[in-house]
Amino acid sequence: MSLKLFDLSGKTALVTGATRGLGEVAAKALAKAGADVAVCGRSRPDLERVSADIQALGRRARGYELDVLSKAKVEAGVKQILADFGAVDILFNNAGVNLRVPVLEFPEAEWDRIINTNLKGYFLLAQAVVPQMIARGYGKVINMSSILGAVALPNQLAYASSKGGVDQMTKVMALEWAQKGVRVNAIGPTYFETELVAQLRSDPERFKFINERTPMGRWGYPPELEGIVIFLAAPASDFITGQTIYIDGGWTAW
Repeated sequence: MSLKLFDLSGKTALVTGATRGLGEVAAKALAKAGADVAVCGRSRPDLERVSADIQALGRRARGYELDVLSKAKVEAGVKQILADFGAVDILFNNAGVNLRVPVLEFPEAEWDRIINTNLKGYFLLAQAVVPQMIARGYGKVINMSSILGAVALPNQLAYASSKGGVDQMTKVMALEWAQKGVRVNAIGPTYFETELVAQLRSDPERFKFINERTPMGRWGYPPELEGIVIFLAAPASDFITGQTIYIDGGWTAW
Protein backbone atom coordinates (compact mmCIF):
# COMPACT_ATOMS: atom_id res chain seq x y z
CA MET A 1 0.00 0.00 0.00
CA SER A 2 1.38 3.37 -0.99
CA LEU A 3 1.67 6.07 1.65
CA LYS A 4 0.56 8.47 -1.10
CA LEU A 5 -2.95 7.41 -0.15
CA PHE A 6 -2.47 9.52 2.99
CA ASP A 7 -0.43 12.32 1.41
CA LEU A 8 -2.05 15.78 1.45
CA SER A 9 0.80 17.61 -0.26
CA GLY A 10 -0.51 20.34 -2.55
CA LYS A 11 -3.87 20.46 -0.77
CA THR A 12 -5.34 23.33 1.24
CA ALA A 13 -7.51 22.80 4.31
CA LEU A 14 -9.85 25.30 5.94
CA VAL A 15 -10.35 24.48 9.62
CA THR A 16 -12.83 26.33 11.84
CA GLY A 17 -12.41 26.39 15.60
CA ALA A 18 -8.75 25.68 14.87
CA THR A 19 -7.12 27.47 17.79
CA ARG A 20 -8.11 25.21 20.69
CA GLY A 21 -8.77 21.62 21.63
CA LEU A 22 -9.43 19.04 18.95
CA GLY A 23 -9.72 21.70 16.24
CA GLU A 24 -6.10 22.64 16.82
CA VAL A 25 -5.15 18.96 16.82
CA ALA A 26 -6.92 18.50 13.48
CA ALA A 27 -5.35 21.56 11.86
CA LYS A 28 -1.86 20.41 12.82
CA ALA A 29 -2.56 16.82 11.78
CA LEU A 30 -3.54 17.98 8.30
CA ALA A 31 -0.35 20.02 8.11
CA LYS A 32 1.75 17.02 9.20
CA ALA A 33 0.27 15.11 6.26
CA GLY A 34 1.32 17.90 3.87
CA ALA A 35 -1.62 20.30 3.67
CA ASP A 36 -1.48 24.06 3.84
CA VAL A 37 -3.99 25.37 6.36
CA ALA A 38 -6.33 28.35 6.62
CA VAL A 39 -6.60 28.58 10.41
CA CYS A 40 -9.98 30.01 11.44
CA GLY A 41 -11.07 31.14 14.89
CA ARG A 42 -11.91 34.15 17.03
CA SER A 43 -8.71 34.92 18.97
CA ARG A 44 -6.05 36.77 17.01
CA PRO A 45 -3.18 35.75 19.35
CA ASP A 46 -4.23 32.09 19.12
CA LEU A 47 -4.62 32.31 15.35
CA GLU A 48 -1.07 33.62 15.11
CA ARG A 49 0.23 30.95 17.50
CA VAL A 50 -1.33 28.00 15.65
CA SER A 51 -0.34 29.42 12.26
CA ALA A 52 3.25 29.78 13.45
CA ASP A 53 3.24 26.18 14.69
CA ILE A 54 2.03 24.96 11.29
CA GLN A 55 4.58 27.09 9.47
CA ALA A 56 7.25 25.48 11.64
CA LEU A 57 6.16 22.14 10.12
CA GLY A 58 7.07 23.54 6.71
CA ARG A 59 3.55 24.23 5.56
CA ARG A 60 1.85 27.45 4.57
CA ALA A 61 -0.65 28.80 7.11
CA ARG A 62 -2.54 31.99 7.81
CA GLY A 63 -5.02 32.91 10.52
CA TYR A 64 -8.48 34.31 9.84
CA GLU A 65 -10.99 35.74 12.30
CA LEU A 66 -14.16 34.08 11.07
CA ASP A 67 -17.63 34.60 12.54
CA VAL A 68 -19.52 31.40 11.66
CA LEU A 69 -22.82 32.92 12.84
CA SER A 70 -22.96 35.41 9.96
CA LYS A 71 -23.55 34.34 6.35
CA ALA A 72 -22.08 37.60 5.04
CA LYS A 73 -18.94 37.27 7.19
CA VAL A 74 -18.51 33.61 6.27
CA GLU A 75 -18.78 34.43 2.58
CA ALA A 76 -16.32 37.32 2.90
CA GLY A 77 -13.88 35.20 4.90
CA VAL A 78 -13.99 32.30 2.45
CA LYS A 79 -13.57 34.70 -0.46
CA GLN A 80 -10.38 36.03 1.14
CA ILE A 81 -9.09 32.52 1.87
CA LEU A 82 -9.68 31.49 -1.74
CA ALA A 83 -7.86 34.61 -2.91
CA ASP A 84 -4.92 33.81 -0.62
CA PHE A 85 -4.66 30.06 -1.23
CA GLY A 86 -6.28 29.60 -4.65
CA ALA A 87 -8.57 26.76 -3.58
CA VAL A 88 -9.89 24.87 -0.57
CA ASP A 89 -9.67 21.09 -0.97
CA ILE A 90 -10.60 20.12 2.59
CA LEU A 91 -13.21 21.77 4.80
CA PHE A 92 -13.03 20.78 8.45
CA ASN A 93 -16.07 22.14 10.30
CA ASN A 94 -15.22 22.23 13.99
CA ALA A 95 -16.32 25.51 15.60
CA GLY A 96 -18.50 24.66 18.56
CA VAL A 97 -19.81 25.76 21.96
CA ASN A 98 -21.66 24.06 24.81
CA LEU A 99 -23.62 24.78 27.98
CA ARG A 100 -24.52 22.08 30.50
CA VAL A 101 -27.91 23.00 32.00
CA PRO A 102 -31.08 20.94 32.69
CA VAL A 103 -33.77 21.13 30.03
CA LEU A 104 -36.27 23.08 32.11
CA GLU A 105 -33.66 25.69 33.00
CA PHE A 106 -32.11 26.04 29.54
CA PRO A 107 -32.06 29.71 28.37
CA GLU A 108 -33.52 30.30 24.92
CA ALA A 109 -30.65 32.61 23.97
CA GLU A 110 -28.13 29.87 24.77
CA TRP A 111 -30.10 27.36 22.71
CA ASP A 112 -29.90 29.71 19.74
CA ARG A 113 -26.18 30.35 20.26
CA ILE A 114 -25.30 26.66 20.42
CA ILE A 115 -27.50 25.52 17.54
CA ASN A 116 -26.38 28.41 15.35
CA THR A 117 -22.69 27.83 16.07
CA ASN A 118 -22.58 24.04 16.04
CA LEU A 119 -25.05 23.37 13.24
CA LYS A 120 -25.92 26.43 11.18
CA GLY A 121 -22.25 27.44 11.07
CA TYR A 122 -21.36 24.15 9.36
CA PHE A 123 -24.12 24.72 6.80
CA LEU A 124 -22.94 28.27 6.06
CA LEU A 125 -19.32 27.17 5.61
CA ALA A 126 -20.33 24.34 3.30
CA GLN A 127 -22.42 26.67 1.18
CA ALA A 128 -19.47 29.03 0.80
CA VAL A 129 -16.72 26.44 0.24
CA VAL A 130 -18.21 23.47 -1.60
CA PRO A 131 -19.16 25.16 -4.93
CA GLN A 132 -15.49 25.55 -5.86
CA MET A 133 -14.91 21.87 -4.91
CA ILE A 134 -17.74 20.81 -7.23
CA ALA A 135 -16.33 23.01 -9.99
CA ARG A 136 -13.03 21.13 -9.72
CA GLY A 137 -14.67 17.72 -9.26
CA TYR A 138 -13.05 16.86 -5.92
CA GLY A 139 -13.19 17.82 -2.27
CA LYS A 140 -13.49 16.54 1.29
CA VAL A 141 -15.83 17.90 3.95
CA ILE A 142 -15.30 16.67 7.52
CA ASN A 143 -17.83 17.69 10.16
CA MET A 144 -16.95 17.42 13.83
CA SER A 145 -19.79 15.64 15.57
CA SER A 146 -19.73 13.82 18.92
CA ILE A 147 -20.86 10.60 20.56
CA LEU A 148 -23.70 12.83 21.78
CA GLY A 149 -25.08 12.78 18.25
CA ALA A 150 -25.93 9.13 18.95
CA VAL A 151 -26.24 8.80 22.73
CA ALA A 152 -27.77 11.04 25.38
CA LEU A 153 -26.54 12.47 28.65
CA PRO A 154 -28.38 14.78 31.07
CA ASN A 155 -27.76 18.54 30.83
CA GLN A 156 -26.67 18.34 27.17
CA LEU A 157 -29.89 19.40 25.45
CA ALA A 158 -28.67 21.90 22.86
CA TYR A 159 -25.25 20.33 22.30
CA ALA A 160 -26.65 16.83 21.73
CA SER A 161 -29.38 18.23 19.50
CA SER A 162 -26.82 20.10 17.43
CA LYS A 163 -24.62 17.02 17.02
CA GLY A 164 -27.56 14.83 16.04
CA GLY A 165 -28.26 17.49 13.43
CA VAL A 166 -24.64 17.38 12.26
CA ASP A 167 -24.91 13.64 11.66
CA GLN A 168 -28.04 14.07 9.53
CA MET A 169 -26.58 17.11 7.74
CA THR A 170 -23.56 15.00 6.87
CA LYS A 171 -25.75 12.34 5.26
CA VAL A 172 -27.78 14.81 3.21
CA MET A 173 -24.69 16.64 1.96
CA ALA A 174 -23.06 13.31 1.09
CA LEU A 175 -26.07 12.20 -0.95
CA GLU A 176 -26.34 15.47 -2.86
CA TRP A 177 -22.64 15.64 -3.74
CA ALA A 178 -21.77 11.94 -4.11
CA GLN A 179 -21.59 12.13 -7.90
CA LYS A 180 -19.91 15.53 -7.92
CA GLY A 181 -16.60 14.42 -6.42
CA VAL A 182 -17.21 15.74 -2.90
CA ARG A 183 -17.11 13.30 0.02
CA VAL A 184 -18.72 14.31 3.31
CA ASN A 185 -18.12 12.48 6.59
CA ALA A 186 -18.25 13.23 10.30
CA ILE A 187 -16.09 12.35 13.28
CA GLY A 188 -17.79 11.55 16.60
CA PRO A 189 -15.28 11.76 19.45
CA THR A 190 -15.86 10.96 23.08
CA TYR A 191 -14.24 12.96 25.89
CA PHE A 192 -10.63 13.83 25.08
CA GLU A 193 -8.02 15.27 27.40
CA THR A 194 -8.01 18.91 26.29
CA GLU A 195 -8.17 22.20 28.15
CA LEU A 196 -11.80 22.63 27.08
CA VAL A 197 -12.93 19.86 29.45
CA ALA A 198 -10.53 20.56 32.30
CA GLN A 199 -13.47 21.31 34.59
CA LEU A 200 -14.99 17.89 33.93
CA ARG A 201 -11.68 16.16 34.53
CA SER A 202 -11.34 17.92 37.88
CA ASP A 203 -14.75 16.63 38.98
CA PRO A 204 -13.98 13.23 40.60
CA GLU A 205 -17.50 11.87 40.18
CA ARG A 206 -17.75 12.91 36.53
CA PHE A 207 -14.23 11.69 35.76
CA LYS A 208 -15.03 8.31 37.31
CA PHE A 209 -18.32 8.01 35.39
CA ILE A 210 -16.67 8.65 32.02
CA ASN A 211 -13.88 6.16 32.70
CA GLU A 212 -16.33 3.48 33.81
CA ARG A 213 -18.70 4.14 30.90
CA THR A 214 -15.87 3.79 28.34
CA PRO A 215 -14.96 0.14 27.60
CA MET A 216 -11.29 1.09 27.22
CA GLY A 217 -11.46 2.67 30.68
CA ARG A 218 -10.05 6.09 29.90
CA TRP A 219 -10.44 9.38 28.03
CA GLY A 220 -9.02 9.90 24.56
CA TYR A 221 -5.57 11.40 24.06
CA PRO A 222 -5.48 14.26 21.49
CA PRO A 223 -2.92 12.56 19.19
CA GLU A 224 -5.35 9.66 18.82
CA LEU A 225 -7.60 11.90 16.72
CA GLU A 226 -4.91 12.60 14.11
CA GLY A 227 -5.22 9.35 12.16
CA ILE A 228 -8.93 9.60 11.41
CA VAL A 229 -8.61 13.27 10.42
CA ILE A 230 -5.85 12.49 7.92
CA PHE A 231 -7.67 9.39 6.65
CA LEU A 232 -10.92 11.22 5.91
CA ALA A 233 -9.08 14.10 4.25
CA ALA A 234 -6.87 11.87 2.09
CA PRO A 235 -7.39 9.76 -1.05
CA ALA A 236 -7.43 6.65 1.17
CA SER A 237 -11.07 7.39 2.02
CA ASP A 238 -12.30 8.29 -1.46
CA PHE A 239 -15.04 5.62 -1.43
CA ILE A 240 -16.40 6.63 1.97
CA THR A 241 -19.13 9.23 2.28
CA GLY A 242 -22.10 9.96 4.53
CA GLN A 243 -20.57 8.27 7.57
CA THR A 244 -20.07 9.30 11.18
CA ILE A 245 -17.02 7.51 12.56
CA TYR A 246 -16.85 7.31 16.35
CA ILE A 247 -13.54 7.78 18.14
CA ASP A 248 -14.80 6.78 21.53
CA GLY A 249 -12.91 3.91 23.15
CA GLY A 250 -15.95 1.72 22.57
CA TRP A 251 -18.58 3.97 24.22
CA THR A 252 -21.16 3.61 21.43
CA ALA A 253 -20.64 -0.18 21.25
CA TRP A 254 -22.71 -0.70 24.42
